[in-house]
Parts: sequence; structure tokens; C-alpha cells
Amino acid sequence: MKIIAIVSAKGGVGKTTFSANLGTEFARTGLPTVAIDLDPQDALRLHFSAQAPGPEGLVQATLAALPWRQHFLRTGNACELLPYGRVQESSREAFEQVLREQPRLLQDSLQGLRLPQDAVVILDTPPGPSAYLTQALSACNAAVVVLLSDAASYATLPMMQTLLKRYCLSRSDFSDYAYLVNQVDHSRQLNSDVAYVMRMQFGARSLAPVHQDQAIPEALASNQFVGDYDPLSRAAHDLGAVSEQLLRMLTVGAGSAA
Repeated sequence: MKIIAIVSAKGGVGKTTFSANLGTEFARTGLPTVAIDLDPQDALRLHFSAQAPGPEGLVQATLAALPWRQHFLRTGNACELLPYGRVQESSREAFEQVLREQPRLLQDSLQGLRLPQDAVVILDTPPGPSAYLTQALSACNAAVVVLLSDAASYATLPMMQTLLKRYCLSRSDFSDYAYLVNQVDHSRQLNSDVAYVMRMQFGARSLAPVHQDQAIPEALASNQFVGDYDPLSRAAHDLGAVSEQLLRMLTVGAGSAA
């Protein structure tokens, strides 16, 4: 099993959309794939056209000491989904307290799923430092930092680098991390210039950029993934390239969670 944490220091960077489409790209290759929503917004299920939002999910299963598999949702494609769940504020607070008290909860629970050795788990996290991010970074074999090509995203880099150093880089089972510049628009000079500077700074840790493409919101509005909605679109090509890069990273990297 390989675990990939999708992280960002600020919101609005397209992280959840990327997580959903990445999970689908992995599943399309035949790999057993599970997407887990660690964000209280519970938005990941909307991308998978899963059943109507309800309390079933990660929080309810954990607080009731139920197997997580009982709350997996079928998504219409090969990628399985464990939603966060639409829960009361008291349940959210109780769950976050459990995360703080049990720093290995996510890691141990994922091991308990006994997924196939070639399985890929995608962790969608809320933006910024939190108990969710700490758990995800402590459990993952690889991390993808999602950014926009703007000054606000660039300013968050030191924070993410500090968190990666603390929770990831000293672990023998951690392969590597990479940066994804999302929604690149070459028709806007500043956007294009910042994207170029970021890619030069990140070097080998820079994933293929995902360009701004109307196919992405159109696919979501049509309850489809980009690769299904418009397989010839720029976004579909970009997402395919990123998934291939990440698979190579996990294969070459030193660690394994299984």
C-alpha cells in the first residue's frame, strides 16, 4: 500500500478537485485505489457523485469504533471513497480530540484495512496546519503540495517545508514530496511568470503543471471526471502526466507502508 497526502497551506487552490481526479487516474490504470476525505467540509464525495451527504463516514466510524470499510462508498468507478461525513459540531470536536490524543490513529487504521500491496490511498486534507494534516503527513509515503501560481501561495512555502521536515523527512518509509502548480494560465503574464519561477525553484520536485481548463468545472457540473468528460482536454493530459510522475516517485522511493 502506498499513501499519498494531498496538502496545501491555503485554501482555494483546487486541492480536492485534484485529489478526486488523481484517484480516478490511478484507478484507471488498474490499481486498487481509495480516496479518504480528512476535510470537515466533506466535499470530496461531491466529485465522486456518491450518494447524498449523510453522517456515514470517517468520523462516525472512528467514534463508534466501527471498521472503516463499512463506510466505504461506491463511486461509479474503480476508486473507493471514505467520506468525512456530515456530522454535528460536537462529533467533529470529539474526532479532532481523538486525532490529537492518538497520533498514529490514521496510520494504524490504514494498516488495519489490509489493502493489496499495490493499492494507492489518496488523503485529501484541509488547508493549513491542523490535527488532520499532522496525521496525514505522519502516515503518508509521499506528499503533494498544491499551489497556485501567485504570491499568496508562494508565501506559504516556508510553512509547508517546516511541516514536511518535521513529520516526513526523517521517516524511512517516506519516499519524497513534490509540488503541483495548479490552474496555470499562460494568457496571464504574471500567472505564467510565477509558475515558471516556481518550477525552476522546485527543480526535480516539480510535477507537471495542471493548466486552467474549462473542462474541469464542466466535468464537475456533469458529474464526471475530466478524463471521462473530455479525454482530449489539456487538463486530462496534465492529470495523466502527474499520475505517472507520482507512480514513478513511489516506485523509486525507499518506503512502503505495507
